[in-house]
Amino acid sequence: MKKSGNTIGNKKKFEFPHVFVLLFGMIIIFSILTHFIPAGEFDRVDTDDGQTEIVEGTYHQVEDNPIGFFDIFQMVHKGMVEGSGIIAFILIIGGAFGVLNATKSIDTSLIRISEKMKGKEILIIPIVMTLFSLGGATFGMSEETIPFVLIFIPLALRIGYDSIVGVAMVLVGVYAGYAGAFLNPFTVGVAQGIAELPLFSGLGFRILAWVLFTGISIAFVMLYARKIKKDPASSSMHQIDQSYEVADSGDVTLLRRQVIIIGLFLLTIVGLAVGVMLFDWYIKEIAGLFLLMGIVAGIIYGMRLNQIAEKFVEGCKDIVLAAVSVGFAYGILAVLQESSTIDTVLNTISTWLSQVPTSFSAVGMYGVQAVMNFLVPSGSGQAALTMPIMTPLSDLAGVSRQAAVFAFQLGDAISNVFLPTSGIVMGSLAIARISWIKWIRWILPLLAIQYVLGAALLIVAHTVIWPS
Repeated sequence: MKKSGNTIGNKKKFEFPHVFVLLFGMIIIFSILTHFIPAGEFDRVDTDDGQTEIVEGTYHQVEDNPIGFFDIFQMVHKGMVEGSGIIAFILIIGGAFGVLNATKSIDTSLIRISEKMKGKEILIIPIVMTLFSLGGATFGMSEETIPFVLIFIPLALRIGYDSIVGVAMVLVGVYAGYAGAFLNPFTVGVAQGIAELPLFSGLGFRILAWVLFTGISIAFVMLYARKIKKDPASSSMHQIDQSYEVADSGDVTLLRRQVIIIGLFLLTIVGLAVGVMLFDWYIKEIAGLFLLMGIVAGIIYGMRLNQIAEKFVEGCKDIVLAAVSVGFAYGILAVLQESSTIDTVLNTISTWLSQVPTSFSAVGMYGVQAVMNFLVPSGSGQAALTMPIMTPLSDLAGVSRQAAVFAFQLGDAISNVFLPTSGIVMGSLAIARISWIKWIRWILPLLAIQYVLGAALLIVAHTVIWPS
Protein backbone atom coordinates (compact mmCIF):
# COMPACT_ATOMS: atom_id res chain seq x y z
CA MET A 1 0.00 0.00 0.00
CA LYS A 2 1.32 3.40 -0.94
CA LYS A 3 1.89 5.75 1.95
CA SER A 4 0.41 9.21 1.88
CA GLY A 5 2.79 11.74 0.38
CA ASN A 6 2.25 14.28 3.13
CA THR A 7 3.08 12.01 6.06
CA ILE A 8 6.41 13.70 6.65
CA GLY A 9 4.89 17.12 6.14
CA ASN A 10 2.38 16.40 8.90
CA LYS A 11 5.16 15.69 11.40
CA LYS A 12 4.90 18.12 14.28
CA LYS A 13 7.75 20.53 14.81
CA PHE A 14 9.37 20.86 18.21
CA GLU A 15 7.37 23.12 20.50
CA PHE A 16 8.68 25.07 23.48
CA PRO A 17 7.16 23.76 26.71
CA HIS A 18 4.05 25.57 27.88
CA VAL A 19 4.69 27.61 31.01
CA PHE A 20 2.60 25.15 33.05
CA VAL A 21 4.57 22.19 31.67
CA LEU A 22 7.85 23.90 32.54
CA LEU A 23 6.84 24.87 36.07
CA PHE A 24 5.18 21.55 36.87
CA GLY A 25 8.28 19.77 35.58
CA MET A 26 10.33 21.75 38.10
CA ILE A 27 7.90 20.78 40.87
CA ILE A 28 8.48 17.12 39.97
CA ILE A 29 12.29 17.51 39.89
CA PHE A 30 12.45 19.29 43.24
CA SER A 31 10.05 16.73 44.72
CA ILE A 32 12.37 13.90 43.64
CA LEU A 33 15.34 15.73 45.19
CA THR A 34 13.58 15.84 48.57
CA HIS A 35 14.14 12.06 48.76
CA PHE A 36 17.90 12.64 48.73
CA ILE A 37 18.30 15.93 50.63
CA PRO A 38 18.02 15.44 54.42
CA ALA A 39 15.47 17.60 56.19
CA GLY A 40 16.74 20.18 58.64
CA GLU A 41 15.89 23.45 60.34
CA PHE A 42 17.45 26.48 62.01
CA ASP A 43 15.97 27.92 65.17
CA ARG A 44 14.37 31.28 64.53
CA VAL A 45 13.48 34.22 66.74
CA ASP A 46 11.13 37.15 66.25
CA THR A 47 12.81 40.56 66.52
CA ASP A 48 11.26 43.70 67.98
CA ASP A 49 10.49 45.06 64.51
CA GLY A 50 8.50 41.96 63.57
CA GLN A 51 11.17 40.20 61.51
CA THR A 52 12.05 36.54 61.87
CA GLU A 53 15.77 35.82 62.03
CA ILE A 54 17.82 32.63 62.01
CA VAL A 55 19.83 31.86 65.15
CA GLU A 56 23.38 31.09 64.04
CA GLY A 57 24.72 27.64 64.84
CA THR A 58 21.30 26.12 65.56
CA TYR A 59 20.92 24.02 62.42
CA HIS A 60 19.72 20.53 63.26
CA GLN A 61 18.30 17.67 61.29
CA VAL A 62 14.63 16.83 61.65
CA GLU A 63 12.56 13.88 60.54
CA ASP A 64 12.65 13.48 56.76
CA ASN A 65 9.45 14.47 55.02
CA PRO A 66 10.00 13.80 51.30
CA ILE A 67 7.31 14.71 48.82
CA GLY A 68 5.32 11.63 47.79
CA PHE A 69 3.76 10.85 44.42
CA PHE A 70 0.29 12.20 45.18
CA ASP A 71 1.79 15.09 47.19
CA ILE A 72 3.33 16.40 43.97
CA PHE A 73 -0.10 17.14 42.56
CA GLN A 74 -1.15 18.86 45.76
CA MET A 75 1.77 21.29 45.57
CA VAL A 76 0.01 23.26 42.81
CA HIS A 77 -2.93 23.93 45.12
CA LYS A 78 -0.61 24.75 48.02
CA GLY A 79 1.33 27.10 45.74
CA MET A 80 -1.86 28.87 44.71
CA VAL A 81 -2.84 29.28 48.35
CA GLU A 82 0.62 30.62 49.20
CA GLY A 83 0.52 32.97 46.21
CA SER A 84 -3.16 33.85 46.56
CA GLY A 85 -2.38 37.47 47.36
CA ILE A 86 -0.46 38.04 44.12
CA ILE A 87 -2.91 35.89 42.13
CA ALA A 88 -5.84 38.01 43.34
CA PHE A 89 -3.80 41.14 42.68
CA ILE A 90 -3.14 40.09 39.07
CA LEU A 91 -6.80 39.24 38.43
CA ILE A 92 -8.04 42.54 39.87
CA ILE A 93 -5.45 44.48 37.88
CA GLY A 94 -6.43 42.59 34.73
CA GLY A 95 -10.09 43.31 35.34
CA ALA A 96 -9.45 47.00 35.99
CA PHE A 97 -7.43 47.27 32.79
CA GLY A 98 -10.19 45.43 30.94
CA VAL A 99 -12.48 48.34 31.79
CA LEU A 100 -9.78 50.94 31.06
CA ASN A 101 -8.90 49.38 27.70
CA ALA A 102 -12.56 49.31 26.69
CA THR A 103 -12.53 53.12 26.77
CA LYS A 104 -9.72 53.11 24.12
CA SER A 105 -8.11 55.98 26.05
CA ILE A 106 -4.72 54.30 26.41
CA ASP A 107 -4.71 52.98 22.82
CA THR A 108 -5.47 56.39 21.40
CA SER A 109 -2.90 58.14 23.60
CA LEU A 110 -0.25 55.60 22.57
CA ILE A 111 -0.99 56.39 18.93
CA ARG A 112 -0.49 60.07 19.66
CA ILE A 113 2.80 59.37 21.44
CA SER A 114 4.10 57.18 18.61
CA GLU A 115 3.13 59.80 16.03
CA LYS A 116 4.87 62.59 17.95
CA MET A 117 8.00 60.45 18.50
CA LYS A 118 8.19 59.37 14.87
CA GLY A 119 11.85 59.04 13.94
CA LYS A 120 12.85 59.29 17.63
CA GLU A 121 11.03 56.22 18.97
CA ILE A 122 14.24 54.79 20.38
CA LEU A 123 14.30 57.57 23.03
CA ILE A 124 11.23 56.07 24.68
CA ILE A 125 13.33 53.13 25.89
CA PRO A 126 15.88 55.01 28.05
CA ILE A 127 13.21 57.30 29.46
CA VAL A 128 10.90 54.46 30.50
CA MET A 129 13.66 52.17 31.76
CA THR A 130 15.27 54.92 33.85
CA LEU A 131 11.95 55.62 35.56
CA PHE A 132 11.38 51.95 36.37
CA SER A 133 14.99 51.55 37.51
CA LEU A 134 14.54 54.44 39.92
CA GLY A 135 11.41 52.73 41.22
CA GLY A 136 13.37 49.54 41.91
CA ALA A 137 16.32 51.40 43.44
CA THR A 138 14.28 53.58 45.80
CA PHE A 139 10.92 52.27 46.96
CA GLY A 140 11.39 48.64 45.87
CA MET A 141 8.95 48.62 42.98
CA SER A 142 8.13 45.01 42.14
CA GLU A 143 4.57 43.66 42.02
CA GLU A 144 3.52 47.14 40.91
CA THR A 145 5.20 46.52 37.54
CA ILE A 146 2.59 44.03 36.32
CA PRO A 147 0.00 46.64 35.22
CA PHE A 148 2.65 48.44 33.16
CA VAL A 149 3.43 45.32 31.12
CA LEU A 150 -0.11 45.63 29.76
CA ILE A 151 0.68 49.17 28.62
CA PHE A 152 4.18 48.93 27.20
CA ILE A 153 3.66 45.82 25.04
CA PRO A 154 1.21 47.65 22.72
CA LEU A 155 3.42 50.75 22.81
CA ALA A 156 6.45 48.70 21.74
CA LEU A 157 4.47 47.09 18.93
CA ARG A 158 3.07 50.46 17.88
CA ILE A 159 6.55 51.96 17.38
CA GLY A 160 7.90 48.99 15.43
CA TYR A 161 9.48 46.78 18.12
CA ASP A 162 8.27 43.49 19.60
CA SER A 163 6.67 42.28 22.81
CA ILE A 164 10.08 41.37 24.26
CA VAL A 165 11.03 45.06 24.14
CA GLY A 166 7.72 45.93 25.82
CA VAL A 167 8.36 43.53 28.70
CA ALA A 168 12.07 44.40 28.91
CA MET A 169 11.42 48.12 29.37
CA VAL A 170 9.53 47.20 32.54
CA LEU A 171 11.24 44.11 34.01
CA VAL A 172 14.84 44.73 32.93
CA GLY A 173 14.47 48.36 33.99
CA VAL A 174 13.10 47.70 37.46
CA TYR A 175 15.54 44.88 38.28
CA ALA A 176 18.52 46.93 37.08
CA GLY A 177 17.33 49.32 39.79
CA TYR A 178 17.35 46.49 42.34
CA ALA A 179 20.94 45.61 41.40
CA GLY A 180 22.06 49.18 42.05
CA ALA A 181 19.55 49.88 44.82
CA PHE A 182 20.50 52.69 47.15
CA LEU A 183 17.24 53.46 49.00
CA ASN A 184 15.34 50.17 48.64
CA PRO A 185 13.92 49.44 52.11
CA PHE A 186 13.09 45.79 51.29
CA THR A 187 16.62 44.75 50.29
CA VAL A 188 19.31 47.22 51.34
CA GLY A 189 17.29 48.49 54.32
CA VAL A 190 16.47 45.04 55.75
CA ALA A 191 19.97 43.65 55.12
CA GLN A 192 21.74 46.64 56.69
CA GLY A 193 19.41 46.50 59.66
CA ILE A 194 20.27 42.84 60.28
CA ALA A 195 23.98 43.58 59.75
CA GLU A 196 23.72 46.42 62.29
CA LEU A 197 24.86 49.05 59.81
CA PRO A 198 23.54 52.63 59.55
CA LEU A 199 20.43 52.57 57.34
CA PHE A 200 21.24 53.29 53.66
CA SER A 201 24.92 53.90 54.39
CA GLY A 202 27.37 53.51 51.51
CA LEU A 203 25.04 55.57 49.32
CA GLY A 204 27.66 56.99 46.94
CA PHE A 205 29.06 53.66 45.75
CA ARG A 206 25.59 52.19 45.39
CA ILE A 207 24.52 55.12 43.19
CA LEU A 208 27.54 54.44 40.99
CA ALA A 209 26.45 50.79 40.74
CA TRP A 210 22.92 51.93 39.85
CA VAL A 211 24.21 54.13 37.01
CA LEU A 212 26.31 51.28 35.59
CA PHE A 213 23.62 48.59 35.80
CA THR A 214 20.92 50.87 34.43
CA GLY A 215 23.12 52.19 31.61
CA ILE A 216 24.20 48.72 30.47
CA SER A 217 20.63 47.41 30.61
CA ILE A 218 19.30 50.33 28.57
CA ALA A 219 22.05 49.91 25.96
CA PHE A 220 21.28 46.18 25.64
CA VAL A 221 17.56 46.74 25.09
CA MET A 222 18.15 49.64 22.66
CA LEU A 223 20.55 47.59 20.52
CA TYR A 224 18.01 44.78 20.33
CA ALA A 225 15.20 47.23 19.54
CA ARG A 226 17.20 48.72 16.64
CA LYS A 227 17.71 45.23 15.25
CA ILE A 228 13.99 44.44 15.40
CA LYS A 229 13.12 47.80 13.85
CA LYS A 230 15.30 46.98 10.84
CA ASP A 231 14.13 43.37 10.54
CA PRO A 232 10.87 42.57 12.41
CA ALA A 233 10.99 38.95 11.22
CA SER A 234 14.20 38.41 13.21
CA SER A 235 12.17 38.51 16.43
CA SER A 236 11.35 35.13 17.96
CA MET A 237 7.96 36.67 18.83
CA HIS A 238 7.21 37.90 15.29
CA GLN A 239 4.39 35.46 14.51
CA ILE A 240 2.80 35.67 17.95
CA ASP A 241 2.96 39.48 17.93
CA GLN A 242 0.93 39.53 14.72
CA SER A 243 -2.09 38.38 16.72
CA TYR A 244 -2.08 41.50 18.91
CA GLU A 245 -4.74 44.02 18.05
CA VAL A 246 -2.98 47.36 17.67
CA ALA A 247 -5.27 50.32 17.19
CA ASP A 248 -5.47 51.94 13.74
CA SER A 249 -2.94 54.75 13.43
CA GLY A 250 -5.46 56.82 11.54
CA ASP A 251 -7.61 57.26 14.66
CA VAL A 252 -5.69 59.86 16.61
CA THR A 253 -8.46 62.02 18.01
CA LEU A 254 -8.75 61.98 21.77
CA LEU A 255 -12.24 62.63 23.10
CA ARG A 256 -12.58 64.91 26.10
CA ARG A 257 -13.75 62.04 28.31
CA GLN A 258 -10.72 60.01 27.18
CA VAL A 259 -8.42 62.87 28.19
CA ILE A 260 -10.09 62.86 31.63
CA ILE A 261 -9.61 59.07 31.87
CA ILE A 262 -5.90 59.42 31.01
CA GLY A 263 -5.64 62.06 33.73
CA LEU A 264 -7.34 59.60 36.10
CA PHE A 265 -4.81 56.92 35.14
CA LEU A 266 -1.84 59.27 35.74
CA LEU A 267 -3.35 60.31 39.08
CA THR A 268 -3.61 56.61 39.96
CA ILE A 269 0.11 56.14 39.23
CA VAL A 270 0.99 59.11 41.42
CA GLY A 271 -1.26 57.72 44.15
CA LEU A 272 0.50 54.36 43.86
CA ALA A 273 3.96 55.92 44.30
CA VAL A 274 2.83 58.06 47.25
CA GLY A 275 1.05 55.14 48.91
CA VAL A 276 4.04 52.81 48.61
CA MET A 277 6.64 55.35 49.75
CA LEU A 278 4.73 57.14 52.51
CA PHE A 279 2.04 54.76 53.72
CA ASP A 280 3.64 51.31 53.26
CA TRP A 281 1.02 50.20 50.75
CA TYR A 282 1.29 46.68 49.41
CA ILE A 283 -0.69 44.62 46.91
CA LYS A 284 -4.01 44.83 48.78
CA GLU A 285 -4.05 48.63 48.75
CA ILE A 286 -2.67 48.81 45.19
CA ALA A 287 -5.31 46.37 43.93
CA GLY A 288 -8.01 48.49 45.59
CA LEU A 289 -6.60 51.63 43.97
CA PHE A 290 -6.68 50.11 40.46
CA LEU A 291 -10.16 48.67 40.99
CA LEU A 292 -11.37 52.15 41.94
CA MET A 293 -9.68 53.55 38.84
CA GLY A 294 -11.39 50.97 36.61
CA ILE A 295 -14.85 51.68 38.01
CA VAL A 296 -14.44 55.47 37.79
CA ALA A 297 -13.01 55.20 34.25
CA GLY A 298 -16.05 53.18 33.16
CA ILE A 299 -18.44 55.72 34.68
CA ILE A 300 -16.62 58.65 33.05
CA TYR A 301 -16.81 56.89 29.67
CA GLY A 302 -20.56 56.47 30.09
CA MET A 303 -20.70 52.70 30.67
CA ARG A 304 -23.60 51.12 32.52
CA LEU A 305 -22.69 49.21 35.70
CA ASN A 306 -23.36 45.89 33.97
CA GLN A 307 -21.04 46.90 31.12
CA ILE A 308 -18.30 47.74 33.61
CA ALA A 309 -18.75 44.31 35.20
CA GLU A 310 -18.62 42.58 31.79
CA LYS A 311 -15.44 44.40 30.76
CA PHE A 312 -13.91 43.58 34.15
CA VAL A 313 -14.59 39.87 33.57
CA GLU A 314 -13.10 40.09 30.06
CA GLY A 315 -9.97 41.65 31.52
CA CYS A 316 -9.70 38.83 34.05
CA LYS A 317 -9.99 36.26 31.26
CA ASP A 318 -7.14 37.88 29.35
CA ILE A 319 -4.82 37.62 32.33
CA VAL A 320 -5.85 34.32 33.94
CA LEU A 321 -2.83 32.50 32.47
CA ALA A 322 -0.53 34.94 34.24
CA ALA A 323 -2.41 34.52 37.52
CA VAL A 324 -2.33 30.72 37.47
CA SER A 325 1.38 30.77 36.52
CA VAL A 326 2.07 32.42 39.88
CA GLY A 327 0.45 29.50 41.68
CA PHE A 328 2.64 27.01 39.82
CA ALA A 329 5.76 29.08 40.61
CA TYR A 330 4.88 29.15 44.30
CA GLY A 331 4.31 25.39 44.12
CA ILE A 332 8.06 24.93 43.60
CA LEU A 333 8.77 26.82 46.82
CA ALA A 334 6.03 24.88 48.58
CA VAL A 335 7.91 21.65 47.82
CA LEU A 336 11.05 22.92 49.58
CA GLN A 337 9.10 24.33 52.52
CA GLU A 338 6.90 21.26 52.98
CA SER A 339 9.92 18.93 52.97
CA SER A 340 12.02 21.16 55.29
CA THR A 341 14.94 21.13 52.85
CA ILE A 342 15.48 24.89 52.36
CA ASP A 343 17.47 25.23 55.60
CA THR A 344 19.57 22.18 54.71
CA VAL A 345 20.56 23.78 51.42
CA LEU A 346 21.37 27.05 53.19
CA ASN A 347 23.45 25.31 55.87
CA THR A 348 25.41 23.34 53.28
CA ILE A 349 26.21 26.42 51.24
CA SER A 350 27.19 28.52 54.25
CA THR A 351 29.44 25.71 55.54
CA TRP A 352 31.17 25.51 52.18
CA LEU A 353 31.58 29.29 52.11
CA SER A 354 33.32 29.31 55.49
CA GLN A 355 36.05 27.14 53.97
CA VAL A 356 36.71 29.41 50.99
CA PRO A 357 39.99 31.42 51.13
CA THR A 358 39.51 34.93 52.54
CA SER A 359 40.41 36.62 49.27
CA PHE A 360 37.48 34.89 47.56
CA SER A 361 34.98 35.12 50.42
CA ALA A 362 33.16 38.22 49.14
CA VAL A 363 32.69 36.72 45.67
CA GLY A 364 31.72 33.44 47.33
CA MET A 365 28.98 35.25 49.27
CA TYR A 366 27.80 36.77 46.00
CA GLY A 367 27.50 33.30 44.48
CA VAL A 368 25.68 31.94 47.52
CA GLN A 369 23.13 34.75 47.45
CA ALA A 370 22.56 34.20 43.72
CA VAL A 371 21.81 30.52 44.36
CA MET A 372 19.59 31.28 47.36
CA ASN A 373 17.53 33.68 45.28
CA PHE A 374 16.17 30.68 43.34
CA LEU A 375 14.82 29.25 46.58
CA VAL A 376 13.70 32.52 48.21
CA PRO A 377 12.74 35.06 45.50
CA SER A 378 11.58 37.63 48.05
CA GLY A 379 14.34 40.19 48.67
CA SER A 380 13.35 40.89 52.26
CA GLY A 381 12.75 37.17 52.86
CA GLN A 382 16.19 36.28 51.54
CA ALA A 383 17.77 39.00 53.67
CA ALA A 384 16.01 37.69 56.79
CA LEU A 385 17.06 34.13 55.91
CA THR A 386 20.70 34.64 54.95
CA MET A 387 22.04 37.83 56.54
CA PRO A 388 21.90 36.55 60.16
CA ILE A 389 24.37 33.89 58.99
CA MET A 390 26.33 35.96 56.48
CA THR A 391 26.93 38.77 58.98
CA PRO A 392 28.98 36.76 61.50
CA LEU A 393 30.45 34.78 58.60
CA SER A 394 31.72 38.01 57.03
CA ASP A 395 33.39 38.93 60.35
CA LEU A 396 35.17 35.59 60.43
CA ALA A 397 36.12 35.69 56.74
CA GLY A 398 37.60 39.18 56.82
CA VAL A 399 34.87 40.73 54.69
CA SER A 400 33.32 43.99 55.84
CA ARG A 401 29.63 43.86 56.69
CA GLN A 402 28.95 46.58 54.13
CA ALA A 403 30.51 44.40 51.41
CA ALA A 404 28.46 41.42 52.64
CA VAL A 405 25.28 43.47 52.26
CA PHE A 406 26.37 44.51 48.76
CA ALA A 407 27.00 40.84 47.88
CA PHE A 408 23.46 40.04 49.03
CA GLN A 409 22.06 42.98 47.06
CA LEU A 410 23.71 41.84 43.81
CA GLY A 411 23.02 38.14 44.28
CA ASP A 412 19.37 38.83 45.04
CA ALA A 413 18.81 41.32 42.23
CA ILE A 414 20.47 40.10 39.03
CA SER A 415 18.65 36.78 38.82
CA ASN A 416 15.28 38.35 39.64
CA VAL A 417 14.62 39.07 35.99
CA PHE A 418 14.54 35.40 34.93
CA LEU A 419 13.61 33.38 38.03
CA PRO A 420 11.07 30.64 37.22
CA THR A 421 10.04 30.76 40.89
CA SER A 422 9.08 34.45 40.60
CA GLY A 423 5.38 35.06 40.16
CA ILE A 424 6.12 38.54 38.82
CA VAL A 425 8.42 37.29 36.05
CA MET A 426 6.32 34.29 35.05
CA GLY A 427 3.13 36.32 35.24
CA SER A 428 4.56 39.11 33.07
CA LEU A 429 5.87 36.64 30.50
CA ALA A 430 2.51 34.91 30.41
CA ILE A 431 0.78 38.24 29.76
CA ALA A 432 3.13 38.81 26.81
CA ARG A 433 2.84 35.18 25.65
CA ILE A 434 6.64 34.89 25.78
CA SER A 435 7.86 31.42 26.75
CA TRP A 436 10.38 31.29 29.57
CA ILE A 437 12.85 29.52 27.25
CA LYS A 438 12.65 32.35 24.71
CA TRP A 439 13.11 34.92 27.45
CA ILE A 440 16.19 33.11 28.82
CA ARG A 441 17.74 32.87 25.36
CA TRP A 442 17.19 36.57 24.78
CA ILE A 443 18.41 37.84 28.14
CA LEU A 444 21.36 35.45 28.66
CA PRO A 445 24.01 37.83 27.20
CA LEU A 446 22.82 40.66 29.47
CA LEU A 447 22.87 38.37 32.50
CA ALA A 448 26.45 37.34 31.75
CA ILE A 449 27.48 41.01 31.53
CA GLN A 450 25.65 41.89 34.73
CA TYR A 451 27.11 39.01 36.72
CA VAL A 452 30.64 39.95 35.63
CA LEU A 453 29.97 43.61 36.40
CA GLY A 454 28.62 42.65 39.82
CA ALA A 455 31.72 40.59 40.61
CA ALA A 456 34.01 43.44 39.51
CA LEU A 457 32.14 46.00 41.62
CA LEU A 458 32.14 43.66 44.61
CA ILE A 459 35.91 43.14 44.37
CA VAL A 460 36.39 46.93 44.26
CA ALA A 461 34.05 47.33 47.22
CA HIS A 462 35.81 44.62 49.22
CA THR A 463 39.36 45.77 48.52
CA VAL A 464 39.04 49.56 48.15
CA ILE A 465 35.72 51.04 49.24
CA TRP A 466 34.81 48.92 52.26
CA PRO A 467 37.91 46.95 53.25
CA SER A 468 37.58 44.78 56.34
